[in-house]
Amino acid sequence: MVLFGRKKYTLLSIKKKDIPEGLWTKCADCGAVTYTKELRNNLNVCIKCGYHFVLTAKERIDSLIDKGTFVETDPQLVSADPLGFKGPKTYIEKLKADQKSTGLNDAVITGYGKIHGQNVAVAVTDSRFIMGSMGSVVGEKITRTVEYATENKFPVVIVSGSGGGARMYEGVFSLMQMAKTCAALARHGEAGLLHISVLTNPTMAGIMASFAGIGDVIMAEPKALIGFTGPRVIEQTIRQKLPEGFQKSEFLLAHGLIDMIVERKNLKDMIGKLMDYTHPAVNGQ
Repeated sequence: MVLFGRKKYTLLSIKKKDIPEGLWTKCADCGAVTYTKELRNNLNVCIKCGYHFVLTAKERIDSLIDKGTFVETDPQLVSADPLGFKGPKTYIEKLKADQKSTGLNDAVITGYGKIHGQNVAVAVTDSRFIMGSMGSVVGEKITRTVEYATENKFPVVIVSGSGGGARMYEGVFSLMQMAKTCAALARHGEAGLLHISVLTNPTMAGIMASFAGIGDVIMAEPKALIGFTGPRVIEQTIRQKLPEGFQKSEFLLAHGLIDMIVERKNLKDMIGKLMDYTHPAVNGQ
């Protein structure tokens, strides 16, 4: 029997305990909820289903390059606004917002270091910065990195993750980076040097149609979306249902567009083996 004057409690009146944001992460593929720290310790790969979450460019470099050997190049380069682009946000406003949120000046980190003791030049795009799209700074930094690798006889590893392709805010200045990066890689290849292209989720549009698609060895992470135009746009255009798994890395491997699928935990070892097989003299083996 409830005594008179006693306060009545309900579920709605009980205050929830404060839980820090970001403590748990829900998998976008299987829906499993994982302790975020545990997920990060597993290279941001779902422990239950193996789904590969997005990594930042810095996290990529930390996972691939031997500790203490990475030297970043051209971090000071910043995009101009050649078109004076205006929209809901101007291009300058968009750049400043993403620079603040990511701590990057643009959508790629470039440099050189070692993988299992072997010299390598590396470029990694970051999908958090205007969808990892390629403007004049991204193209220039990748081109300079490839030219440095050619001069020093280093293999090149480019890790691509771009849902934005060529950056519309810069118009033709962005589109010309496709040809510029490919020309630099062609000279690198003519020198008998290795280019490994690593495709992550997503790698689309102008980036896939340029440097990401012309590696001597093209590898991809599992279930990565890879292509030029997204599947929904294609379906709306041709008015046909696309095959199951269309544009995922498994589909592209089966149809010969990529050479291998490599889980994130094995990427560094696989790249090291490929460098060892193809450049033993260069790397002192």
